[in-house]
Amino acid sequence: MTRRSHWLGEALAEDDEQAPQLHGIERADVCIVGGGFTGLWTAIRLKERDPALDVVIVEKDFCGAGASGRNGGFVLSWWAKFLSLQKICGEAEALRLGQASADAVAEIGDFCRQNHIDCHYRRDGWLWAATNEAQVGAWRSTVDAIGRFQRSPFEAWSPDDVARRSGSPMHLAGIFEPTAASVQPALLARGLRRVALARGVRIHEQTPLTRLVRSFRPQVVTPTGRVQAETIVLAMNAWGIRFAALRQAVVVGTSDIVATAPSPERLKEIGWGDGMTISDGRMLVHYYRTTRDGRIAFGKGGFAGPMPFAGRVGAKFDGPSRHPSAIADWLRWTYPILADVPIEASWTGPIDRSKSGLPLFGRLDGDPRILYAIGYSGNGVGPSALGGRILASLALGLKDEWSESGLVRPPRRDFPPEPIRAIGARLVRRAAVAKDRAEDSGRRPGRLVTYLAGFAPAGLSPFKGQKSGLAPPEPAGPDP
Repeated sequence: MTRRSHWLGEALAEDDEQAPQLHGIERADVCIVGGGFTGLWTAIRLKERDPALDVVIVEKDFCGAGASGRNGGFVLSWWAKFLSLQKICGEAEALRLGQASADAVAEIGDFCRQNHIDCHYRRDGWLWAATNEAQVGAWRSTVDAIGRFQRSPFEAWSPDDVARRSGSPMHLAGIFEPTAASVQPALLARGLRRVALARGVRIHEQTPLTRLVRSFRPQVVTPTGRVQAETIVLAMNAWGIRFAALRQAVVVGTSDIVATAPSPERLKEIGWGDGMTISDGRMLVHYYRTTRDGRIAFGKGGFAGPMPFAGRVGAKFDGPSRHPSAIADWLRWTYPILADVPIEASWTGPIDRSKSGLPLFGRLDGDPRILYAIGYSGNGVGPSALGGRILASLALGLKDEWSESGLVRPPRRDFPPEPIRAIGARLVRRAAVAKDRAEDSGRRPGRLVTYLAGFAPAGLSPFKGQKSGLAPPEPAGPDP
C-alpha cells in the first residue's frame, strides 16, 4: 500500500484536473498554506465575499492528502463540546457556535448537492456510546448544561435501542445526535478543490512551504518559487506545529484506521445498514462507521502512536497503520459476529489536539498579515466550514460574528517544551492505556493512573478526570 489513505486513493482515481507545482514568483491578495478542508473552505468563503479577490493555495502534497483525506469522515457539530465552548466563549457564544456547527452539517450537504460533489454524504446521525460500565452516562453533564437553555440536540435511547440500532450488544448505553452525517472525506476535499478552481482560486500542489518571510508584504517560500501576498493563512493542521507559537498550544498524536472488505448484506443482518457514525467513551477512542459500498471503517485515535519531536511531523505519520492487527482485533471485539470479514486496507495520520478540544484561530504572534487555524482535535470535517468563515473574515479585516468569535484567541503555553513534552506524553499515554484496560475489565483504575491520564488533552468531548480546567469532571467520554 502507498503512503496515502484508502480514501484518497479512491478520490484521486476519479480526479484528473491538474494543479501545477509553483514555479517562479507570484503575487496574491491572500496566500493559503494547506489544501485541506480549512484551506479550501477559506478560499471558497473569500471568493463568496469578493469574487475579484486573488487567492492562491500552496499544498505540499495533493489537496486532501493530509488529515482531511485520512479521517473517519464524521461530520459532527460542537454540541458535545458545549461545556468547553461555554468556558471559553461564554453562554451566548457557546449556544451560537453549537447551533452554527449543527447547521454547518446540513450546509455541507447542500453545498455538495449544488456543486455536484459526490462525497457519499449521508445524514444518519452520530451515536455517542458506552462500551463498558465506566463510560455509561458520560454525556450527562453536557446534556444537562445544554438543557438549561431549552436546547436538546441529543436524543435519549434505551440500552436495547442502542444495541439494536448499532448492530452490537457491546454497546451498553448511549445518546444520539441526529444532525450528524458521514462523508468519504477525500472525495469531499477533492470536490472542494474543484469548486475553488472553478471560482478562480489558483492551486499549486506538490509545493511545500520551506520558509515564511515576515515583512511588510509577507512571502511564502517554496523549493521552486515564492508567493508574495497581503495576507497569509496557515491552514496546515498538525503540520502547523513547526511554528513555535502554535506548538505550545497543541500536541500531536496519531489516529489509525482499518477498512474491511465490502459486506453490505452482513451489515443489514446485524441492523447497522445505514450510515450512522459511532464512537465509544474510552480515552484512546474507538470510532467507526459504514461506507456506501458496505465496508466498516474502524479507527482508534487520540493520544497514541508516534509523537513528533521539536515540531517535526515526519514520515511515521504517513502510510499504512503500524498496528493494523490490534485495531482489527478491537473491531472484532466490538462486532464479534463479523469476525470473519477480512481487512483490506489500513492507514494512519496525525491529529492536532488542543487542551480544550476546540480549534484556535488568530494572528500569528499578533501579526495581522499572518493568520492561523489549528487544534481541531479530531473533529474538523464539519467545523472547518465554520473555520473558513472565521479566517475569511479575519483576512478581509471585517468586524462580524466570525472575526469576533470567542474561538479567535492567541495560543497559550498549554503543553511543556521538549524534552519534557515527549517524556510526559509517553507517561500520559501509558496511563490512558492502563485506564481503558482497567475499565474494560470492570476494575477501577489506580489513583496514579487516573491522575496521569487526566492530563490527556480533550478530543470530541470531555472524559473522566480531564484536567483541562474547562469542564467539571465527567463519568467518562469519547475522544475520536
